[in-house]
Amino acid sequence: MNTSALNRLIYAEKCAQELFEDVFAAEIICPGKTELEINNDIFVLAKEKYGIKKFWHKRIVRAGINTIHPYEVNPRNVTVQEDDILFLDFGPVFENWEADLGRTIVVGMNPVKLKLCLDIEKAWKEGREFILRNYNTLTGADVYNYTIQLALKYGWHFRNEHCGHLVGEFPHEKLIGDHVFNYFHPQNDRLISEPDIRGLNRYWIYEVHFIENDMKYGGFFEQLVY
Repeated sequence: MNTSALNRLIYAEKCAQELFEDVFAAEIICPGKTELEINNDIFVLAKEKYGIKKFWHKRIVRAGINTIHPYEVNPRNVTVQEDDILFLDFGPVFENWEADLGRTIVVGMNPVKLKLCLDIEKAWKEGREFILRNYNTLTGADVYNYTIQLALKYGWHFRNEHCGHLVGEFPHEKLIGDHVFNYFHPQNDRLISEPDIRGLNRYWIYEVHFIENDMKYGGFFEQLVY
C-alpha cells in the first residue's frame, strides 16, 4: 500500500472536516437562506480561512425535496425552511490531494429527520467495516448490493446508481478515467482491491444516501474508507 498517498488523502479529509466544523460554527446554515447563498458563503469561508480555490467536483448544498436527488441531478435552487433537512457534499483540494466529504444537517427537531441523520452515519460505519473486513474479496457490485440491504435494514430507500468512487491526486478522473470500474456500482464485477490502470493502489470514498419512504427528503453521508 502506498502509505504516502493514503496519508495525504487522510490529511486532505481532516482539513475538509475542519472546514465543515467552521461552517457549522459560523451558523451559515439557517432558515430563509437559499442553497446557492449557503454555497457561496461556504466558498468565501473556505477561501478566506483555508485558501481553498479549487474543488475537484461541483459544490453541493441541497435542502428539502432536493435532498432526494443524486449527484448527477441539478435541481432548482430552493430556500431552507424551518424544520428542514439539508446535506452538503464538497470536494476541496488540499495541496493537490482531493477530499470528498458529505454531511447531513437537520434544522429543527423533527424526530424522523433526526433519525435519518443518525441512521446514515451508523449505516456508513457498518458499510466501512464490511468493506475493510472483506476488502480483498469484494467487487464494486458487492458493496453496492450490501448498501441496498443496509437501507432496508434501517427502514429507508436507496436509489442512487452507485454508492462510492475513487479519490486521489487531483485530477484523479483525468489520470485514471471515469468508468464503472472506478465506482461501487452494480455493474462493477472487478475486485475493489485491484490496482488502477497505472498499477497503483486505489482509495475509495463510500457514500450512503438514504431516502425517506414517501420520497420527500433524504440524507447523505460520505468520506474516505481507510
